[in-house]
Amino acid sequence: MIFDVNKVFSRIPAILGYLPVTMELVVVSTIFSLIFGFLIAVIKIRRIPALRHLAAFYVSFSRGTPAIVQLYLFFYGIPLIFTLINRQYGMNLPTAAPSMLTAMIAFTFSEASYSSETIRAALGSVDKGQMEAALSIGMTQKQAYIRIILPEALVFALPPFGNAFIGQIKNTSLAFTCAVVEMTAGAKLLASHDYRFFESYVSLAIIYWILIIITSRLLIMAEKRLKCDERAPTHDFTDKRPA
Repeated sequence: MIFDVNKVFSRIPAILGYLPVTMELVVVSTIFSLIFGFLIAVIKIRRIPALRHLAAFYVSFSRGTPAIVQLYLFFYGIPLIFTLINRQYGMNLPTAAPSMLTAMIAFTFSEASYSSETIRAALGSVDKGQMEAALSIGMTQKQAYIRIILPEALVFALPPFGNAFIGQIKNTSLAFTCAVVEMTAGAKLLASHDYRFFESYVSLAIIYWILIIITSRLLIMAEKRLKCDERAPTHDFTDKRPA
């Protein structure tokens, strides 16, 4: 039989067994990429000397090189760095980093550069008068950011963040190059038993397709909820007295 439809549907449950690994990669790398992306965005917005040049170089390099190349750089580079440290300082660091950790670091490194630009654009879209008004009524800069600036910036940032999250789900299929057994590697292992690779990859495509549809729907719902909250009556700190 050239193509076995039954194999396609029978392998979906087996491939789904690797879904937790895929989602762990996505969630952990997304969280850390947002944290590092925010720090980079703040450095570039405030134009901190020396650090802003380093941040600009990092963003340029990360966005200018393919994700799979970055995976290889971390996969082979981390053990090399550990070996050099062991020789230089007489330490006993492991000469092979865990595959899962390597993939998480690589995906975080890759995505943080995009997150930083999204965050920078979102923060820049908030009216500067909001910060000035918040400071004028006695708020600290930290309080103004948490209570006013960040909630408003989130409305602008959610759509690109959603697209980035979906992209990260698909990018995790590259993690098998670092010996991480996620859904793509799982499908390949299953196919190696009977050489039905096409059926396995069709099953994998169906899973990713459904996963992306569900994620997209959830993001649309969250975006609508945020926009409803934005339209709700809120305290406006801007001065609206007639000139």
